[in-house]
Amino acid sequence: MSEFFARRPPDRPGLAVFLNAGDPPLPVLADLLRMLDDYRVDCLELAVPFPDSVTDGAVNRRSARRALADGTGLDEVLGFLGAVRPRLRHLRVALLADWSHTVKPLSLPDFVRRAADAGADGLLVHGLPPRLRAAYREAVRRAGLPMVATCYATSSAEVKAEAAEHASAYLYLVAHYGRSGGALTTGREELAAAVATLKKAATVPVAVGFGVRSRADIDMLHDLGADAAVVGSAGVARIEHALAGQRDVVEEFHSFLQTLSPISPISPIPQTSPISPRSASSPDSR
Repeated sequence: MSEFFARRPPDRPGLAVFLNAGDPPLPVLADLLRMLDDYRVDCLELAVPFPDSVTDGAVNRRSARRALADGTGLDEVLGFLGAVRPRLRHLRVALLADWSHTVKPLSLPDFVRRAADAGADGLLVHGLPPRLRAAYREAVRRAGLPMVATCYATSSAEVKAEAAEHASAYLYLVAHYGRSGGALTTGREELAAAVATLKKAATVPVAVGFGVRSRADIDMLHDLGADAAVVGSAGVARIEHALAGQRDVVEEFHSFLQTLSPISPISPIPQTSPISPRSASSPDSR
């Protein structure tokens, strides 16, 4: 049974957020993860930053550039995850890595093993060539690392069936084609049909993302049968604004979470040290 979204009350949709490791800088990100854990956010999709993602809009691309400019690579991300993961009580971390930028220079089994050893609860490889899918599935199986599978609401029945068959962490249903950062554009009936199809076939939760920006979006997805919602660019934009204005990133993101979910934190928001002028520089100054 998947550990993702398993602790949510039955009347509440699960909540996942996306962040690039290194944006904010890793010391601040550690405080941010503790806050997410205290607030009972269910899942963090933590990306090893990579440049020029074809599926990301301007907000997430700028975030990745800031993280890369700060020297955040795979070694730094895995070291960070290994240090913070044992302290998390509720939050689960799905590591996201790009095939071409991060995984290709390594062997698949080596990369998967390193992710598992660092404490990742799940793994999603972006842009994996179809010819390597079988080898990837075997690598995660051997490592005992649950896999996040993806498909679109408009994917063929065969693609949806394949995603449902192989997802062992959760199934990420991408609401629409295009780049991140927009609004939910898929019709309710089409999205509801896709969720219903996947839930019949999958043995793990179905999470819907791309265009999820508000409590209303999350409630709508829950009404359509989704187990969880994934919030990406809207949260990354709040981090960008906090850094640009030299404001407390953790407090800014906590305020954002309060607009998404009424959950009460189980302990106080961790106190953070003032961010350095470099980490708070304008996103256009790099």
